[in-house]
Amino acid sequence: MTEVLLPIAIGLVYVLLSSLIPEPHRRKFNALMAAGAGAAYQSGGELGMWELVFCAAMALVAFRGLDSWTFIGIGWLLHTAWDVVHHIKGAPILPFAADSSLGCALTDPVIALWAFTGGRSRWAWPRRKAPAAATPAVSD
Repeated sequence: MTEVLLPIAIGLVYVLLSSLIPEPHRRKFNALMAAGAGAAYQSGGELGMWELVFCAAMALVAFRGLDSWTFIGIGWLLHTAWDVVHHIKGAPILPFAADSSLGCALTDPVIALWAFTGGRSRWAWPRRKAPAAATPAVSD
């Protein structure tokens, strides 16, 4: 159970901490994080040239993410798929943690879901508009 809940909690903590960054810097920071995620498996090289192809694809998606939360979400879902491929192949993102790619595959969709909703700050409480004050009737 911890193998599922901990990665989801990590995704939620990432969202909360990223929410502290004001816009438009929050979107740009998250685009850079998505680009970095694209290079996470480079040192292992377990999938040969496909690692470079994936890294290039993530760089393109992240570049588009500089102006679009949707592309940031797409990037995190692409990374989720790459995590699953690496988990199945037995080439984890952290060589000393066999299930680290599976954990990452559970964290990334949490971040993607937040990005697809516009990457809004989770610290800003919804503000209700105060009801309009009734104006007294003027009589002649």
